[in-house]
Amino acid sequence: MKYTGKLMMLFATVLVFAACGVNRQAQQVKVLEKCKFRVVSAENVRVAGTDITSLIRGERLNLAGLPGLALGLLRKNVPLDARLNLEISNPTGSTAAINRFEYKIQVNREDLAEGMVTNGFSIAPGQTTVIPVNLTSNVYNLVSNADVANKVLSALQKKSKDNEVLGLLTIKIKPTIMLGNTPVTYPGYISIDKEISSQILL
Repeated sequence: MKYTGKLMMLFATVLVFAACGVNRQAQQVKVLEKCKFRVVSAENVRVAGTDITSLIRGERLNLAGLPGLALGLLRKNVPLDARLNLEISNPTGSTAAINRFEYKIQVNREDLAEGMVTNGFSIAPGQTTVIPVNLTSNVYNLVSNADVANKVLSALQKKSKDNEVLGLLTIKIKPTIMLGNTPVTYPGYISIDKEISSQILL
């Protein structure tokens, strides 16, 4: 009986600590919802394996000069690889933290990519950090859109007005909290809207 009682007490203690840990993580995610998000830059942007700046040929997009892109257009599969640098500022008096998170990226409300960032982070009160989000996607629908292509071309050639809006970028984040060694997906998404301008592409 004594052994059973001790075992039950130990089990209850473990449950209490686990509950406290989950509650703390949930509170830190709640703080994250109050943080300010900003996409500060896009780096290493490659389309069909080619740096995006090499797409420029005078006044037009020289698709014929890029076999990888031309082939991708024929196959309707144009791979995009990039890194978005997401700045997160914590204006609250509590620590914001996350173990990992799923993300979805949209351009003008159209799905572009989704993935997972597995490196956890925490942000102390009043502090700011930059989280890199690696992006891999098929952007055939965007590249084949003449209007989008012309806007991007204008920005890259620095002919657009300062901070000219080229579209709307939306990043949706779904945090994960840990229940012991088991990941539990947080309900709902935290959405960040960012107008894409010539400044972010240059």
